[in-house]
Amino acid sequence: MRGGWIPDTKLPERLQGTRWSLTPRHLAVVALVLTIGLLWAGCSVLRSQPEPVPDNRPSPALVTGSPVAAPTSPTDPPAASTATPPTTVVVHVAGKVRRPGLIHTRPGARVADALAAAGGALPGADLTTLNLARPVTDGEQILVGLPNLPPPGPNPTPGRSTPTSVDLNTATLDQLDALPGVGPVLAQRILDYRTEHGRFTTIDQLQEVPGVGTKKYEDLKPHVRI
Repeated sequence: MRGGWIPDTKLPERLQGTRWSLTPRHLAVVALVLTIGLLWAGCSVLRSQPEPVPDNRPSPALVTGSPVAAPTSPTDPPAASTATPPTTVVVHVAGKVRRPGLIHTRPGARVADALAAAGGALPGADLTTLNLARPVTDGEQILVGLPNLPPPGPNPTPGRSTPTSVDLNTATLDQLDALPGVGPVLAQRILDYRTEHGRFTTIDQLQEVPGVGTKKYEDLKPHVRI
């Protein structure tokens, strides 16, 4: 089709020979129809979109006051400790061993490990008093083949010595005063009794001295003799 002509064979008989052309008025009508169609299509698309839901949460920039710390869950692991466990344990091995002295061993070591580090026990050493399976502690002393030492007693009064035993018939005031539980007053009473009654013939006579009761007599008995 050229020049706006339509072949006669394709038109009805009453339209054959008719010349078709578009005037500016026709073009304006077509443009108006197209514009209305586009506007209607745009409105349909806008109506089909969901309406946005307003966000009522406050903006972080508008929140005032001190920040609130997040709650700690009971299952959260505790903070790691900054303390460093010791890597070496030092013990003193003494007695009947080949190399007595300070032994540096690992944490969790046993008495048997410390004994082996000291070269082992000497022949004939009695190990029955040792618990070889006991874990050692830092700074302890291990005595091998030695009898258990008695715990230290109370410190004696400075300037006074406690003799093992004194003779009741020759002891002086100072010697009697040095006996446990005897002061200068009781020591003088013992001397007065000896002056008045003569020599002690038995230790039991101490109970006749004023101030020497049954308990004090039992305390003094190991420290006096005739």
